Amino acid sequence: MPQLTEPIASSITPGVRRYALVVLAVVYMFNFVDRQIMAILLPAIREEFQLGDAALGLLAGTAFALFYVTLGVPIGRLADRVNRRNLIAVAVAVWSVMTALSGLAANIWQLTLARVGVGIGEAGCSPPAHSMIADYYPPERRSAAMGIYTLGISAGIMLAYLAGGWVVQNIGWREAFFIVGVPGLLLALIVRFTIPEPQRGASEQRLDSGSQPTLRVVTKFLLARRSFLYMAIAAGLSAFVGYAVITFMPSFIDRSFGIGIAVVGFWLGLIYGIAGGFGFYFGGYLADRIGRNGHRKAMSFIAFATIAAVPFFLGVFLSSSLVACMALLIIPSVISNFYLAPVLSQTQSLVSLRMRAVASSLVLLIINVIGLAMGSPVTGFISDKLQPYYGPESMRYALLIVSVVMLPIAAWCYFQAGKSIEQDLQRANEHD
Repeated sequence: MPQLTEPIASSITPGVRRYALVVLAVVYMFNFVDRQIMAILLPAIREEFQLGDAALGLLAGTAFALFYVTLGVPIGRLADRVNRRNLIAVAVAVWSVMTALSGLAANIWQLTLARVGVGIGEAGCSPPAHSMIADYYPPERRSAAMGIYTLGISAGIMLAYLAGGWVVQNIGWREAFFIVGVPGLLLALIVRFTIPEPQRGASEQRLDSGSQPTLRVVTKFLLARRSFLYMAIAAGLSAFVGYAVITFMPSFIDRSFGIGIAVVGFWLGLIYGIAGGFGFYFGGYLADRIGRNGHRKAMSFIAFATIAAVPFFLGVFLSSSLVACMALLIIPSVISNFYLAPVLSQTQSLVSLRMRAVASSLVLLIINVIGLAMGSPVTGFISDKLQPYYGPESMRYALLIVSVVMLPIAAWCYFQAGKSIEQDLQRANEHD
């Protein structure tokens, strides 16, 4: 590893750093608006194209995830070599155009192709963004910074539900795609011309040698870290439940309680936006605080939070009252989101400087193959199989089964990750 003879200079002031983090969080918000707008539109799309739940799950999850997960790794490789800010700007423009084109789909195949295009664009968002944040913020503040970045998830879901629910009921589902897609083109320009590209290693006073390890070296390096494997699998299982619930919660409430989609979108938007955002941010903040006394404790904290969400999900999906269902949903919307910021932050800390975007893409690959690509279609498949026995209530029990099975396994994996994370972090700079 190259030795430092003097501190690394950085021209990025605290104010500029905070501004860049906010812009990246807004980018992530648009990422999730364009990704999750589909969930609130599914009932209308189902009616127009006469689709089953399994097909809806494939459309909302797998069609998007197919290229999103496969392109993440080569884009991560590119981000470890080129200007990351410019890469993000291009990605925002691509997925915004493809979201708008979704509103022109004349059949389910055209809509599927448009969603594939959204996935291609969004693959260029998080790996370079995670790498930039790691260079803006030192390790002891990185989980909290990642927590602010991941606020974009809850804000995006909230806007998708609030705007999408009203638009689909009052205007149409096609117009919803236009409304959320076009503004992204302006955001792409803001990213390109207003935020700085940070110097690699500046936040940790680590010297970047400029040489990029091969994909094989990065993959081998990460797979040799037991903490990474357990964290990634656990996060994937958490995401499995998260994507299943976010995708099919509007359908569940519509079928089980007969509530209009605009009302459903309003209340779910507030819950996921406020409670979910609280969970994303404080998960990172608390993990930083607890991690000062050992990173294993931070992993144990996430494990306890994950298992604590299970009884609340039981209450949500067994409730016969809409008010009780919505009220109980608030707690798991907070605590089941604690995991993401610490997992993303620890992944950045586990590797050398020119591995960071690839490491991010690899952890996202695992998370999204398990969560995004499988969560919605598997849940839809279970609902279809239960439909002959439970009728419109089949989605209620499909979501119940997914929640109580996957989350305890995820909690066990977080515990296992904590057993080796201290040793793995000590070897992070081997390839600097």
